[in-house]
Amino acid sequence: MLVADALSLERGGRQLFDGLSFRIHARQIVRIEGENGAGKTSLIRILSGLSRYGFRGTVSRHAPMLYLGHHSAVKALLTPRENLAWHVAGESRYSEEQIDDALARVGLFGYEDVPSHALSAGQHRRVNLARLYLSTSPLWILDEPYTAIDVQGVRELEALFARHVAAGGAVVLTSHQSLAIDHPVHSLDLSLGIRT
Repeated sequence: MLVADALSLERGGRQLFDGLSFRIHARQIVRIEGENGAGKTSLIRILSGLSRYGFRGTVSRHAPMLYLGHHSAVKALLTPRENLAWHVAGESRYSEEQIDDALARVGLFGYEDVPSHALSAGQHRRVNLARLYLSTSPLWILDEPYTAIDVQGVRELEALFARHVAAGGAVVLTSHQSLAIDHPVHSLDLSLGIRT
């Protein structure tokens, strides 16, 4: 689904990674890990085609991708329903029922029409994560998806990851915490510069 070849990135006079090559296959979960400042978000943005920094190497994506960044990207004046409808508008046509069902799946039943400025940081994050329930993209690239999510939300998200890869998808994510998924999780550790 994705091939990264000889990726190198220097920022602020410091080499974050050099000569990094790997492949992402269907039915694979890859966790990018490393200390703060190791380049996890920078690598995710390179893989997604959104990097603002000059880097060397190439990335080839061979499948449609859904990218969710570290920030929730929720517009405060819109409701969760309006935010989710806006985010998925370019992907396909979804009914209000489908959008409401996705919001319910992330624990936002009853909050569909509440202005987002009245929601917590965790609820903002859940609005963004609801996109996963509507996504038809086989490749998910996620930057810190567990941020501001409670224990139950983490369990539900990991169950969704397991279903996605079982159906032939792939998940690439950054996270400081271990994943409790009944599926092999491959590690790309930027601190050590090794892949296990």
